[in-house]
Amino acid sequence: MPYFNSRDITAISICASLWGVLNSILAPAFFRMFNLPFLCDLIGFSVLTLAAWWIRKFGAITVIGIVATAVNFILVPGGVHFLGFTAASGFFDLTTRLAGYDNSFRKAAYTGVSMMTVSISSAALAGYLIGTFFMAGPSLIKWGGVLGWAGLHTIGGIIGGAIGALLVTSLDSRGIMVKQTVHRGGKPNSMRDPQ
Repeated sequence: MPYFNSRDITAISICASLWGVLNSILAPAFFRMFNLPFLCDLIGFSVLTLAAWWIRKFGAITVIGIVATAVNFILVPGGVHFLGFTAASGFFDLTTRLAGYDNSFRKAAYTGVSMMTVSISSAALAGYLIGTFFMAGPSLIKWGGVLGWAGLHTIGGIIGGAIGALLVTSLDSRGIMVKQTVHRGGKPNSMRDPQ
């Protein structure tokens, strides 16, 4: 039996496409209008939070980051800075796995605290990597250097983590289940993945 089943692959495809397309269309326009990098973090980390709750398998978030990067490169060929988000998605994946999916999504308060923490730290990492490797020194100085740029991305991580946690807790409170299993009688039974 493969590690990612067809439902996982579908969820990965949806989340990666959503992140890549929305980021390539909306984030550059937002940056040109307001000269702030918040929207790319907002989109990315709200999608990754939803995906972590939905799929609950180690590696899925990293795959989403890689596919979203490919989509972004196709739509915005010069957007090499997105590689910072690729690395951040790997960090998000590892951190969520270490925290434990059941621990992170057990109750609304746990979801809020864990996903906000992971989103904020991942966004800060993305901002730091982008500032270090993909921004010119003179333009970076006006943002307060690499740490200032990482701080701006952290604000986007706060917003994205909050939106993602709110979305997940809303779905959870309405009884939306993330996996379907079939019991001996052949009847489908919605339940959470026991990972």
